Formats: sequence, C-alpha cells, structure tokens
Amino acid sequence: MTSDFNRLITLLRKENGITQKQAAEDLGVSQALLSHYEKGIRECGLDFVVRVANYYNVSCDYLLGRSPDRSGTVLSVDEIPNAELAKDSIYRGSTLPVLNKKLITNSMNILYDKLQSCPDKELVTEVSGFLMLSVYKMFRLIYGSYPKNSDDLFGISRCSYQGFSSASMSICETRIKAILSGEKISATSKVIKNKEMFFMTTETISKEYPLFATSLLNVIKTCEDRINKIV
Repeated sequence: MTSDFNRLITLLRKENGITQKQAAEDLGVSQALLSHYEKGIRECGLDFVVRVANYYNVSCDYLLGRSPDRSGTVLSVDEIPNAELAKDSIYRGSTLPVLNKKLITNSMNILYDKLQSCPDKELVTEVSGFLMLSVYKMFRLIYGSYPKNSDDLFGISRCSYQGFSSASMSICETRIKAILSGEKISATSKVIKNKEMFFMTTETISKEYPLFATSLLNVIKTCEDRINKIV
C-alpha cells in the first residue's frame, strides 16, 4: 500500500467531519484497526480500499496516489480547463486580484510561447517545475494559515516543505542555467547552440504579443520596484 493511502483516508474523514469511531463503524472495522491504517502502522486489503472509495465517493486510484483527482481522472492537455474561459476564474469584489492574475497569466503566455520554440524540452520541464513550486509554496502558506485546515492534504510535513521546496526551486534554477549555457543535463537533453528564438526587444515583444506585452512589461517594472526597495 502506498504511503498516500493512510494520509488520504485521514484527510477524507476530517474533511467530512466524521469521527474515527464513526468511520470505523461505518466501514466495518474496529477503531483501533482504522487508527493503524490511518497511521500507516498496518496495511489493509484491497477490499477495504474499495469500501473506503465507496464510503467517501472517490476512486481507488485517488486513494492509492495514482491520480491527484478524487475521480481518478488523469488529464490530457485538451482536458485541462482554460482559466480564461472558466466562470469560476472571475473574481468578485476587489479588482486587485483580477489585475495581478491577468498580469501574471498574460506574462506566462509570452514565456511559454518562447519556450515552445526551444529544441530542449527539458527547459520547459525545469521552468514549469520552478513556477509550480512557487505556487505550491504560496498555496501552502495560505492554506496553513487557517488552523482547522488539515495538513493531511499534503505528503510533506509543515515543518519540512518550505526548506525542501526552496531547495527544489534552487535545483530547477541551476538546471535552467545549465541548459541555457549549453550544458547537457541528461542523456536525452539537447544542446541549445542557437538562441535566436530568444532574441527580444520591447518592440519585438509588442509586435509579437500585442495583447500581452503590456502585462509583461508591468510585471518587470513591479518586480524591479519591489527589489529596489530592499537593495
């Protein structure tokens, strides 16, 4: 049984506001045995996995850590929702979240379009890893600020995630620098000999990306203003 199983059955129980005693009774096991399952002390059989999946209305693949989605869905590129079209991406109230989200999203469009033309796809992987880790860190900070939110959503402990995620970001950044300097970081990576696809001026950016250029230039200015305050 994967280490995700004990964490997820604990998370599901807490999110549904069910006591361990009640869950054990509903699932047909003793509270002591369920406690052992939740702590990872003992492994259960597949029949119990199925019972838990039915009880919480989730998939077995989710419980076993094979899919991050409760339904067990593994998304393809075409199935990932378009945030720009989704109704729940619209903020109500303050315009500040809307402004910042648009600035960041539009800037990402330019960044990923440039990466698309790069022959070494490991560069895309490392840049994406760096950005995902930054989102992960910020989400955990906000999520963890409310004491009733369960840490069982995550596989890495609260005391460890900041250091490990920062270290992972540093590794991503180092690998990105290595790729851009012409180093092969793996047997399958390609050396980038010609970097003309990355040639940019404010004029070329504005011409190539008339809808997004202003956002990127605003992001650059905002970041440098922030940096200059601490330099």
